[in-house]
Formats: sequence, structure tokens, C-alpha cells
Amino acid sequence: MSDKNTSTLQSYIDSATGTVQSVIGSFTGNASDQNAGESKKDQATLEKEASHATAKVGNLTASSSGAITKDDPNRTEGSWNQTVGSTKSAVGGLVGSESLKQQGDRQNADGKAQEAQGQLNDFGSGLADRATGAVGGAIAGITGDRDAQIRAQDKHDIGKTQQRGAEHDIQKQNAPQ
Repeated sequence: MSDKNTSTLQSYIDSATGTVQSVIGSFTGNASDQNAGESKKDQATLEKEASHATAKVGNLTASSSGAITKDDPNRTEGSWNQTVGSTKSAVGGLVGSESLKQQGDRQNADGKAQEAQGQLNDFGSGLADRATGAVGGAIAGITGDRDAQIRAQDKHDIGKTQQRGAEHDIQKQNAPQ
């Protein structure tokens, strides 16, 4: 992991370390250790939140690492098909055309499935790129190949951004309305 990026795994390690330090401070009566442990836990929470930070604009996702990714085309096309399908269904209901309403309902359902497939594609390839980047970075670190380390970190960051973009949309869809 590069110094410029936050890491979910590192935030968990820091949180556990902070908890242990706080408990030891509590046992020994050392308020300084206890406060330092609590501070470390708070910092770990902020790191975890930063690690998950993404911004969505249209079909692009940007992350705290600086990586920008474009959504799988199925996500955009699926969303479009949902919109068109909903419109057809509404118009069919307004004008009394059951066939147009049913056609719209089918297109909407197909669009949902298409968007979900795109989200799965992005999530899966994001996970794969993150893992490949992490392993490649570790190997490059062992061999001392700094250029390969940078390329591996970039691959990891792009994968993380892609994964977080899919997670963002999935969570948004499953949020209570």
C-alpha cells in the first residue's frame, strides 16, 4: 500500500491496536495510554471511512486514491432500459394500452437485470484487479522493482474504485425509500 492511500485492512489493524492499548491503559490506570488507544481507534475509523470514499458522477466513479473508472456498459444501458420501460408502462396505463404497459414492465425488468449484471461485472473485476495489484505490488517490493510496484498500485487503486462504485450503486438501490 502506498503512503498516499488509506487502507481498510490497515484501519482494522489500527483499531485493534488502539483497543489493546486502551485496555492496557485502563488496567494499569495509565490515562495517557488509554487516551492514546482511544485516539488510535478514532483515527482508524476515519481511515476506514476515507478508504470507502467514492464520488459518482454519471457513469464515472472517483475514489480517494485518485483513480477514476467508467461503469460497465450494462449498468448504463440497464438504467436507460428501466427509465424507458417505466415510461412506456406509465403511458400504457394512462392511455389504456395493456400491451404497451406490459411491454414497458418487461423492459423495466430486463433493465434491472442488465444493470445488476453490470454491477456484478464491475464488482468482480474490481476485486480481481485489487488482488492482482496487491500481489504484484508485494512481488515487486520483494524484487525491488519500483516501476512494477507503481503499476501494481495503480491496478489495485483502479480495482478498488471500480468495486466501490458498484457497492455504492448496490447500496443506493437497496436503501429504504
